[in-house]
Amino acid sequence: MAPRNYLFTSESVSEGHPDKVCDRISDSVVDLYLAADPLARVAVETLATTNRIVMAGEVRGPASITPDRLEQAARDAVRDIGYEQDGFHWKKAVVDVYVHAQSIDIAQGVDAAGNKDEGAGDQGIMFGYACRETDVLMPAPIYFAHNILRAMSVARRAGKEPKLGPDAKSQVTLQYENGKPVRATSVVVSTQHSPDVDQDDVREIVRPYVMKVLPSGWMCPESEFYVNPTGRFVIGGPDGDAGLTGRKIIVDTYGGAAPHGGGAFSGKDPSKVDRSAAYAARYLAKNVVAASLADRCTIQLAYAIGVSKPLSVYVDFQNTGRADEDKVSRKLQDLVDLSPRGIRQHLALNRPIYARTAAYGHFGRTSEPDGGFSWERTDLVAELRGLAA
Repeated sequence: MAPRNYLFTSESVSEGHPDKVCDRISDSVVDLYLAADPLARVAVETLATTNRIVMAGEVRGPASITPDRLEQAARDAVRDIGYEQDGFHWKKAVVDVYVHAQSIDIAQGVDAAGNKDEGAGDQGIMFGYACRETDVLMPAPIYFAHNILRAMSVARRAGKEPKLGPDAKSQVTLQYENGKPVRATSVVVSTQHSPDVDQDDVREIVRPYVMKVLPSGWMCPESEFYVNPTGRFVIGGPDGDAGLTGRKIIVDTYGGAAPHGGGAFSGKDPSKVDRSAAYAARYLAKNVVAASLADRCTIQLAYAIGVSKPLSVYVDFQNTGRADEDKVSRKLQDLVDLSPRGIRQHLALNRPIYARTAAYGHFGRTSEPDGGFSWERTDLVAELRGLAA
């Protein structure tokens, strides 16, 4: 198939977006439990609205994690994001905690026992993707959309942009020629701001961050540079729009450039394959592309609740491959045990490393010394290069 010329768009949202506030709280709970017990089980959802936070879900972990500690974790997350507003304040918000013990029916299907290995926490399909469009092997539109907001957040947190608030969204449209991104055709940024600045002021505050993130010469035409197109964005965060955990799954992954499985990530411990297997699929796809076996790679994993081995491991190079896809699938399964336990051990996922994933994407990040973003490593490359045709 010949490369195409087309436009493609992806969006991102900041850590202060209502849904991302909820993701951050839920992942802070995961970290709280894993810090106390690496084998804890957590599935916690969060809702946030005007000065109210509601947490609900199922856990299995130490009794030392009390409702008061869960409430404090929520307040700490909101404070770190930067909400001290009349309609949403880390100290003044009412926090309701409805968290109970994990179902014994689920537990018996998932736990290891006798000769039975630990099974998947649910049925489902998970996808991983990598491509050559950026140095981190991510699609360019979502990569730039994330980095615009992240640059603004860093400046806001450092006190360099006191007129900006925590809530923000971005959207980047790129022109592709012969299948490769070459320039931006439009950029949209909506950001919460203080009431004493107008739309033109905000536009000039935002402009240098967009210019810094996009490659030289890629800036869109001035007529296609939209900043706060509604004109005013003072009321933001959960005060402006209710938030829920797990409602920004395309922002979390590949910006629509690749498939997404049926489940969200945040609020789930790594025994849940919605999370761990999606990380494993990205890890495998990234290593395949880093090994130059393909310019684009999609990997699908499928699981059944209570069953340890994946039901299928599908590899698709989208007509860019330099190796046999079936051979690569078999080799990947030889290199990595794709059972829930095997994934967690290989990527060392039973650690409190998840609050940091809640904004600006779970993929395309840098692996960290304490094990954060371990799925971004490319340590399989040497083993895979021999498969090239």
